[in-house]
Amino acid sequence: MLPQPARPGIAAVLAALVFSTQARADGDLVRGAQAARACMTCHSFAPGRHMTGPSLASVWGRKAGTADGFVRYSDALKRSRLVWDKRNLDAWLKNPAALVPGNAMGFPGIADARIRADLVAYLEAVSAGRVTVPDRGLPNLKAVDAASRVTAIHYCGDAYRLTTADQKTHTFWEFNLRFKTDGSGSGPLAGKPVLIGTGMQGDRAAVVFARPEEISTLIHRECP
Repeated sequence: MLPQPARPGIAAVLAALVFSTQARADGDLVRGAQAARACMTCHSFAPGRHMTGPSLASVWGRKAGTADGFVRYSDALKRSRLVWDKRNLDAWLKNPAALVPGNAMGFPGIADARIRADLVAYLEAVSAGRVTVPDRGLPNLKAVDAASRVTAIHYCGDAYRLTTADQKTHTFWEFNLRFKTDGSGSGPLAGKPVLIGTGMQGDRAAVVFARPEEISTLIHRECP
């Protein structure tokens, strides 16, 4: 009679099951990095670089509403007294409006528990320095070429005519051009706004100024 193959003991099976469950609960960093790409639309992972939302660098263990240098927190979040740990981050990612009613986060939440676990694990690893995230924040507008540096803006009828440092003129229907400001270290030099493209639906381009008071001083009503 042939020997029967050894069967794994019950303890071994249970240990493997617990390990597998724990691995899923802790999240996968590779999948977490993929999920974090969606966050980079509004958040940077570079310390101190704030975008629409605050930097996510060192978010783990930080009290909600306290990222240094970010001033646009809602009163609801500042009053929440939350600390960003595994439980609170998971609840926030699942449904920000339910966790902190009245907050300003324009994000409906992530229904998939596995994706949340992966993302939470990734945020913890980034905060601990176990993962380095390439800085994909806003471009350095102080180092643009002549084709992007705006030297004059004229307004006539329903159109803006922009002259750039390469001596070219760009004409935009007024509703397709947006004016923005960027006072960060990556923003344009004072008095030297920058023209950037924004796509082909709605806004076609934007002019970024260093300070809001430059907008009115640099635009002149003049028809060719």
